[in-house]
Amino acid sequence: MDLILWRHAEAEDRAPDSQRKLTPKGHKQAEKVAGWLRSRLDEEARILASPTTRTLQTAEALQRRFETVAAIGPTASSEAVLKAARWPDHPGAVVIVGHQPTLGAVASWLLCGKTAPWTIKKGALWWFTTRSRSNDGETILRAVIGPDLI
Repeated sequence: MDLILWRHAEAEDRAPDSQRKLTPKGHKQAEKVAGWLRSRLDEEARILASPTTRTLQTAEALQRRFETVAAIGPTASSEAVLKAARWPDHPGAVVIVGHQPTLGAVASWLLCGKTAPWTIKKGALWWFTTRSRSNDGETILRAVIGPDLI
């Protein structure tokens, strides 16, 4: 399974939180990362987005069909994100377009086996994959990419 954690791009600093839109810089960030991801992502990949405006706008940059999933919203737990992704048993790739601090906590759990306050920058993504070696499952960090590196 491939699990891609993609933090929404830069958004406005106004309330209500769920309706914050991407800034012009945020739209550029989302487009850059989406272009990089689009060329590497299998057509069958599931794309799940939090129901906030900024995550939906980030997901739209991929120009693919995606599902809006309330369970991965701004207050989601790491467990809720992994359950929505069906980690580690889903047979293909899943992209989660979500929020901090949840995505950083998921990343730390996948790599260290415990949650820690890691930060994923706005617009950046972390790509994990699983593999079986000697009948043990391994989680591998395949890529970390931010809009400033594309």
